[in-house]
Amino acid sequence: MKYTLNVAHLYGNLLNTYGDIGNLLALKYYAKQMDTELKIKVVSLGDTFKAADFDLVFFGGGQDYEQLIVSKDIPSKKAELTKYINDGGPVLAICGGYQLLGHYYVGAQGEKIPGIGALDHYTLSQDHNRFIGDITIKNPQTNEEYHGFENHNGMTFLGKGEKPLGVVESGHGNNGQDQTEGVIYKNVYGSYFHGPILTRNGNLAKRLLITALQQKYPDADLSSQQALKIAPTF
Repeated sequence: MKYTLNVAHLYGNLLNTYGDIGNLLALKYYAKQMDTELKIKVVSLGDTFKAADFDLVFFGGGQDYEQLIVSKDIPSKKAELTKYINDGGPVLAICGGYQLLGHYYVGAQGEKIPGIGALDHYTLSQDHNRFIGDITIKNPQTNEEYHGFENHNGMTFLGKGEKPLGVVESGHGNNGQDQTEGVIYKNVYGSYFHGPILTRNGNLAKRLLITALQQKYPDADLSSQQALKIAPTF
C-alpha cells in the first residue's frame, strides 16, 4: 500500500537559516523507504493554515528581521495551529519556529516579541553572547542520543506540560543553565539543532513520519514501514 502525507512548511520562503530545509529532504528520504509520498506546501504570509489539511508541520528559523515579519503574521494562524498541536499533530520546530510556538521571545534590541502560546515556554536574550558549537543530548525515556550544531542567542525555559528533547551531555542547550535541550509536547518536537537535525538523527525523522502515518491511517498495518520501533517519549 502507498501512503500520502500532507506537510505544511510554515514560512518556508522566509525561514531557512543554516539550510534547515534539509530536514524536509531527510523526511522525503525516509518517507520513500516507508512507501510514503510527501506533498509539501509552503504556508506563508497571508496564507490560511487549516489543521485538518495537514498531517505534519515543519517550522524553521530565520534571522531577526524575517522572524519579526513572521511574528506579525502568525497570530492569524494561532487558533488552527494550536488546535493542530492539541489534537496531537506532529510538528518539528527549529530555532525561531521553536521560539514562536511559545509565549514570547526577546529580540536582539530587547523587544518582547509575542509567540502564539501553544506551548508554555518563553525565551530571553543574552547580552553579547551566543551559544555556538557542537552539541550532544540524550533522551532519558528512549535512550536515543541526538547530535547537532547550535548557534543561538536565545535562552529558552520550558513550562508546564513540556519535557526536553534531551539532556545535554556536551554543549549548552536551551539556556546553558538547566541541562535541557529542545522540547517535547504531545507530538511537537522543538530544538535549536541545526545541521539539519534530521540529516544527522534519522531516528527522529522516522519517529515523526510514523506518528503521522499512524494518525492518518489508524487501521493500516504499518509494521513493514516501521524501520524504527517507536517508544513513547512523553
